[in-house]
Amino acid sequence: MIGLSTVADVRAAEDVLLARTPEGALMQRAATGLATVCLRLLGRAHGTRVTALVGGGNNGGDALFAGAHLAARGARVTAVLLDPGRAHPAGLAALRRAGGRVTGPGDPDGLDRADLVLDGIAGIGGRGGLRPEAARLAERAATGPGIPVAVDVPSGVDADTGAVEGTAFPAVHTVTFGAVKPGLVVGEGRGYAGTVHLVDIGLGPHLARPRAYQLTDDDVAAHLEPPGDGDDKYSRGVVGIVAGSATYPGAAVLCTGAALRTRAGLVRYAGTAADGVRASWPEAIVTDARPGDAGRVQAWVVGPGTGTDDDARSVLAEVLATDLPVVVDADALTMAAREPDLVRRRSAPTVLTPHDREFARFGAEVGADRIGSARRLAADLGAVVLLKGNATVVADPDGTAFVNATGTTDLATAGTGDVLSGILGALLATGTPPAETAAAAAHLHGRAGQAAGESGPLIAGDLVRRLSPTVGRVRGLGLRDSGA
Repeated sequence: MIGLSTVADVRAAEDVLLARTPEGALMQRAATGLATVCLRLLGRAHGTRVTALVGGGNNGGDALFAGAHLAARGARVTAVLLDPGRAHPAGLAALRRAGGRVTGPGDPDGLDRADLVLDGIAGIGGRGGLRPEAARLAERAATGPGIPVAVDVPSGVDADTGAVEGTAFPAVHTVTFGAVKPGLVVGEGRGYAGTVHLVDIGLGPHLARPRAYQLTDDDVAAHLEPPGDGDDKYSRGVVGIVAGSATYPGAAVLCTGAALRTRAGLVRYAGTAADGVRASWPEAIVTDARPGDAGRVQAWVVGPGTGTDDDARSVLAEVLATDLPVVVDADALTMAAREPDLVRRRSAPTVLTPHDREFARFGAEVGADRIGSARRLAADLGAVVLLKGNATVVADPDGTAFVNATGTTDLATAGTGDVLSGILGALLATGTPPAETAAAAAHLHGRAGQAAGESGPLIAGDLVRRLSPTVGRVRGLGLRDSGA
């Protein structure tokens, strides 16, 4: 897992390390790592043009020292000082000794000819939008020829939440120090950060245990282990599906197919779109019985395409009254928002899977802090909340959160949520911890979306077809990464 550390945790670890290292050593580590990534992006140093946008404080110092490293290797480096009186003195001196050029914000012509632009305007402590002068330079950098590289976090992005107020620096690459910050991978910040490069500056042993994480393929592979010699269909997990209706039979077909293609040993369908499921998936056990009479089940998925009438509400209440893990999606979310105590009084694991509009039905808009919002709803309902989005957030009632790294805008099409619910139900039926399981489902869903989108616009059925090879690929990556 990749830990996501808050600004407060990074600052606390820096304070410990600063007390144990010579003055300036930590900044030199950061600047050296930053310069190394820049050299890799440029391909060479000699003759290249680098423009550094430099604010006051340590973030600007990192950019200046990195510029000095690049100038010493033959790059033509120009530092544009947004606030000359507050520029880092030692960094400024180092750049000048290395032959770098220093100008003010009124002379940013280097942006129009730069091969690479460093954003050292504001660091992880920056809050709110950029000031007009900085905003103008950030916008100019976005239209120039240089590769935009943010130092630690793109200026204008809240490092903890990913919130952006006004203009932010549009990085294609972000070189972050010591730990990945949540704002680089969630919310609007994800779109401004580009590819994130982590530079180790020695903070690791001094960082508090993170409360938010990203899963890797290796982590997800552990949820997708192939059957062992002693396994049977029941030990592989039995998932029950209540999805679809006469109006939306496709939801049942997609959800059931996704569960079958993921890893379930057995899928029982107990909804009102039985004919469509039988025709599409003869591997599923289809029954006209109510969920309580459907047979042995180890987890339920309820809600996709069921409608919200009295019969649908009765089925939802029946499923939530069991002592089994339940995925609550789509129409079931609408009904649960009307009667949240149906969820609150459960002792078994419950996973809610809202998008932003469904989330708002529970009483509050998502807002800019997606992790914080998901945590609050999870704590209120005593349920895991999977908040869908380009970077899906999963929050456990205990405050642990996961941010998905595999999301793609190709998934913004009808039916893909039904597929996610089927994947999640299949994994949840194995009895693994619900929050990490939900994060694993989102990761696998995103990987399937990436694969399906390679050949053009995808539809939800493409995801189902790509699930089996995606499971195989993730399993293979996990085995390789673990050294097996």
